[in-house]
Amino acid sequence: MQNVLISGASIAGPALAYWLRHHGFSVTVVERARGLRPGGQAIDVRGPALEVVERMGLGERLRSSSTGMRGMTMVDADGNELFRSTTHSLSGGDLSSPDVELLRDDLAHMLFDAAEGVEHLFDDTITSIDGTRVTFEKAAPRDFDVVVGADGLHSHVRRLVFGPESRFTTHLGTNLAVFTAPNFLGLDHWQTFQQGGTVGGGIMSACANAECRVYMGFYGEVPFDHRDVDAQRRLVAEKFDGAGWVWPTALKHMWEAPDFHFDSMSQVRMDSWSRGNVVLLGDAGYCGSPMSGQGTSLALVGAYVLAGELAKDPSAAFGRYEEVLRPYVTANQDMALRNVETGGAPGEDFAEIVNSLSLPRY
Repeated sequence: MQNVLISGASIAGPALAYWLRHHGFSVTVVERARGLRPGGQAIDVRGPALEVVERMGLGERLRSSSTGMRGMTMVDADGNELFRSTTHSLSGGDLSSPDVELLRDDLAHMLFDAAEGVEHLFDDTITSIDGTRVTFEKAAPRDFDVVVGADGLHSHVRRLVFGPESRFTTHLGTNLAVFTAPNFLGLDHWQTFQQGGTVGGGIMSACANAECRVYMGFYGEVPFDHRDVDAQRRLVAEKFDGAGWVWPTALKHMWEAPDFHFDSMSQVRMDSWSRGNVVLLGDAGYCGSPMSGQGTSLALVGAYVLAGELAKDPSAAFGRYEEVLRPYVTANQDMALRNVETGGAPGEDFAEIVNSLSLPRY
């Protein structure tokens, strides 16, 4: 039985842990945070990723966790309504589609609960990888047959094994903060987004309208420390200083939000997702950016394929993982770049790309 270490306990990591345990592997997950990270934006599960969740037996729980959006309103920089829709939402797209939109933390808990028999090392991180030998900041050194970096856009595993982040990451011109606040607009399964001006974003109701998730974004590439949350809050406050609409109220809630998250919208492209016994999964190896709307789905599908190939033939698994998944990943990343050019509007081929992968059976 192979012994696998996964770095990261958000979406890709727990999904992979589930499928590896399903195939009989011994699995350890190490996570820098002290527990599952709260918050995050609304995410979408689409196409073959829906089938992955069904094969996990989580389809009903996934659908029952849907945000249940009824529609959206778009306003200008002064808060004047430009249009409204009861057929589409900006965060989830076509409301009549089989896609499921839910909050990131709801999906993270769902996957964590499903991955039984997995060892978790919270509040710890990898410090070195030398063949099968892995050292940690706190835990004693151990040997693992396979090490998986499922630790996101700023992957520590990728930096240790493949080199600096700047070598693989491209900034797409936008930065976004997301956090939870009281439902101060009284939204009822609704979202309101603003367009126009130098800053923008939106607010959507969440958790049966008991709260809302706030999105605050601005253009331009700015230097920031992705671990310095206080500095990130100050940066957002500076960019939104003097902004109209409801942003002054949103900023007040931002300072109190326990789940504030900020990052650039960037893309990760690599010639290879593996080196030696180390392999990358999800945003760590092929982040498409939120502009694709496919990051979560790529992580779920990637976890399923990687685990299946490891179970079928460990010696050929990494090559087969890329062979099966890379065309699908590239198509979705290219779509994200087109969405940047069109201001976020998905093209006519969106559904075709989302459903272009035929999910293997393992």
